[in-house]
Parts: sequence; structure tokens; C-alpha cells
Amino acid sequence: MKKLIAFVATAAAMMTALSAHAAPETYVIDNSHTFARFSYSHLGFSTQESRFNNTTGKIKLDRAAKTGSVDVTIDTKSVNTGSDLFNSHIQGADFFDTAKYPTITYKSTKFNFNGDTLASVDGNLTIKGITKPVQLTVTSFKCMPHPMAKKDACGANATATIKRSEFNAGKYAPNVSDDVQLTFSIEAIKE
Repeated sequence: MKKLIAFVATAAAMMTALSAHAAPETYVIDNSHTFARFSYSHLGFSTQESRFNNTTGKIKLDRAAKTGSVDVTIDTKSVNTGSDLFNSHIQGADFFDTAKYPTITYKSTKFNFNGDTLASVDGNLTIKGITKPVQLTVTSFKCMPHPMAKKDACGANATATIKRSEFNAGKYAPNVSDDVQLTFSIEAIKE
């Protein structure tokens, strides 16, 4: 009987250890519910807000190990300022130079947790061929079964502030602010 109890206890401990070390799960970004936005002060008159309409990528997450990665690509030609004329202007060489640099990328280097909550993501942001480290502050994060897709899904909101001049896009600074607030709203469905 003692051997049976010891075996059951050992098996339970092994099952607990295995469940604590679950393999990372991969989630594909849902482009119809994921938007990268940017905002900046325009001459001190107002805060201008724009977004990119096409974002793709994958997120890997191991919640038990508190690790993960994100690899995101933003189509710079999908910039949406609310004005066709300004969309063309901001795609020019002084800003995104979309003819030469059709994408912006963000590749994580580390997920940072506060307890069980994802608090921030360290990574490298590449704009116009220039790569800089950028930490995203995660303001909300949730994983659960998606009620319509019938698969697990994760969603997050994250922010960061960058200086556009560091990415060779600083025309009109400081009148048009050099500081640009980035906001990412991401939803991803498990593969």
C-alpha cells in the first residue's frame, strides 16, 4: 500500500511539473482587429492621430514559463491619416519613404511579467531601415477562448513613445513634435 501511495504521489508531482512547463503556444495576429496607431502634437494646436490598416505577425506565449515573443510587420503604405492628400505626403521620403521602406517591424527580445500579468515587452523597432530598442508598456492583456472563432485567443494594448528624428523622419521638428506616441491594439488567434 505504501508503494502505491508513493507511486500516486510521484505521478501527481510529475503531472504538476509537466503542466507547469507547457509548450509555448503560437497565435496569429488578426489583421481585422489589430491596429498600430501613432499620435503627435501638430504645431501645438492639436494632437493628430493616425493608424496603419495592415498589420501581420505572430505571438508565441508560454504563460507557465512567463516567456514569449512577438514578431510584427506593419505595411507602411496602409497608413491612414484620415486624408488621402496627407497619406501621400507622409508616405514620402521625409517621413515613411514607403517606396524604399514598405514595412515597419517590431521583434521582441523579452517579455516582462509582474506576477502572472504581462507588464511590458522589450524589443527592436525598425523604421526606414533604422533599428532602435523600444519597450512597450502593456496596459491590458487577456487570453481566453474566442466566442466566435471557437479557438483560444489573446488580446493586448501597449504603448511607447519614440523620437521620430531617431528614425530619419524628423522633418518640421520641433514645431511638429519629435515625440510620437505609439499605441498598439492587438488581437491574435491560436494556430
